[in-house]
Amino acid sequence: MKNKVFVVFVLLFAGILSVSAKRPRMTRIDREIQKRVFIPKGQWMAGGTVSYSEHDEENLNFLVLKNVEGLGYDFKVSPYVGYFFRDNMAAGVRMAYNRTYLDMGNFELNLGEDFNISLDDVYYLEHKYEVAGFLRTYIPVGNSKIFGLFNECRLTYGYSRGKNSTGSGEKYDGTFETVHNLEIGFAPGLAAFITDWSAVEVSVGVMGFDFKWTDQKTNQVEEGKRRVSSGNFKINLFSINIGMTFYL
Repeated sequence: MKNKVFVVFVLLFAGILSVSAKRPRMTRIDREIQKRVFIPKGQWMAGGTVSYSEHDEENLNFLVLKNVEGLGYDFKVSPYVGYFFRDNMAAGVRMAYNRTYLDMGNFELNLGEDFNISLDDVYYLEHKYEVAGFLRTYIPVGNSKIFGLFNECRLTYGYSRGKNSTGSGEKYDGTFETVHNLEIGFAPGLAAFITDWSAVEVSVGVMGFDFKWTDQKTNQVEEGKRRVSSGNFKINLFSINIGMTFYL
């Protein structure tokens, strides 16, 4: 009996080996992406993005917002430099500075007769500094040497200090805020060369994970803390960045 079982086992094992030998092996598809050189090894890249916006309201009424009076602006500059250590792949450093300012003399929120909020002398100012290391890879669009897609992986550390306050005199209420944040993300985009050594780049906001630590002090007495972690992998079409990059 044992001999028969052993023979059957050997025959089954031999059949499995025979079927496996006849089955076609899975082979890796060579898409020849790395063979198409868009930017060669040994080049340097340098560039940056700049954005500025401002607003000025006087006796503005919009839906539930009433009698809005204020002004403000937002300014951001972000230079970067990188080196191509292999074809179509670069590593580098990016820095950024962002200043946000808001000064509103009056602000009213009207949600009906039983719920009205009125604020006077609303003030907000924030300075933010960032430094990031990045790894960027390029893929040409077809056989084009003008248009190429890229994806940038970033590790960013940010530090900011801000102040917000309302009222004046005896009704003054002010808070100082310090924020540290760590961000791991991806920023896909498109590069279009306009000369042999310069290109216009369009990219969307960073997608990935963000960790933020906030410390506050209100009226130089009360202290508050906040810790936030979030993940975002949605493409935000309202956070499009446009900049120039030079290749040397």
